[in-house]
Amino acid sequence: MRVSTVTATALGPLLWVSSAAASQSPKRGLVYTPNENWPADDTIWSNKTSGLTWYYNFGWNASSAYASVPQSQFEFVPMMWGAGSPNGTDTYFLGNITATAKAGRNITHVLSFSQPDQPFTNGGSEMKPLVAARAWVGNAVPLREMGIKVGLPMVGDPYSWLDQFRKNCTVLLTKAKGGKETECEFDFVPLTSYGNFSVLSSRIGMFTAALPDIPIWVTEFGYNNQELNVTQAFFNESIAYLDKTKIVERYAWFGAFRSVVSNVGPNQAMLDPYGELTDIGAWYLGENGTGTAALPTDGTGGNKSCTADNPCGGAKNAGESLVAEGGLMTWRWAGLCLLHLAVMVSL
Repeated sequence: MRVSTVTATALGPLLWVSSAAASQSPKRGLVYTPNENWPADDTIWSNKTSGLTWYYNFGWNASSAYASVPQSQFEFVPMMWGAGSPNGTDTYFLGNITATAKAGRNITHVLSFSQPDQPFTNGGSEMKPLVAARAWVGNAVPLREMGIKVGLPMVGDPYSWLDQFRKNCTVLLTKAKGGKETECEFDFVPLTSYGNFSVLSSRIGMFTAALPDIPIWVTEFGYNNQELNVTQAFFNESIAYLDKTKIVERYAWFGAFRSVVSNVGPNQAMLDPYGELTDIGAWYLGENGTGTAALPTDGTGGNKSCTADNPCGGAKNAGESLVAEGGLMTWRWAGLCLLHLAVMVSL
């Protein structure tokens, strides 16, 4: 890894040892993002020494990069991102998870709907509470009966949409149980957070107050589009808080990609343009800081390629493209809508 002596001197002890990374935490996981351009980067997160214990990829099937990695080393948590049919009566997710389990993958937890209270254009799965309730009864309820733990739908707040969903779910499940009133149960509460530390702690507090004693999973968080010192300070404060807060069972920093394809600002990325760990990337894996800049400082900018004449920081990188074709990472906001549509078309 390239360590800058100048940067190390300027940042002092913070560069080399982060209090948040003094030890690895079994809570830490990975938000896996598609990486067709630099597939070798994927191995960074599944390495036995990485300390990361689990991951999800917004889908039901394990990522091909980790298909051969045992669950005991790097647990895959499937997600039922949205319903597989417009009215929510399908059981595609149940069928896929059942088949996956029979094939030998030990599935112990699943995530359910991703931002069903938000429209497709904002990256949500855009589901009416009644449709989501139907899909839950048809898929999540049988999975829980199999002993698999299921997360509540991932929403912006624990009130309006979620209240309607739970009421609809109780009515449908009660009917399915022959009239005996039965509430739809869940095992953990996933949430996301983007903003400063107050935003993160407030969101955890809000969900904990509304749904007491239920484990929290912070499935995606960060402080996007900030200066480096602000991002690093947030990282250290938030990681320490998440590690010591007992109600938080798992969490995942959003940044497992190169800085030049980040849609949340370069400083939140855990990899530099060449696939080497930034300070935050190293800290997240329980290592000392690297001094590696999130963006190159040699004047190449974010839209040019490394060449033999302009190696972008070293001959080692000669000829490597800094930016993948297609520009910045827009998959999260638009791609997930396509994922939802693809599932429906495949039925």
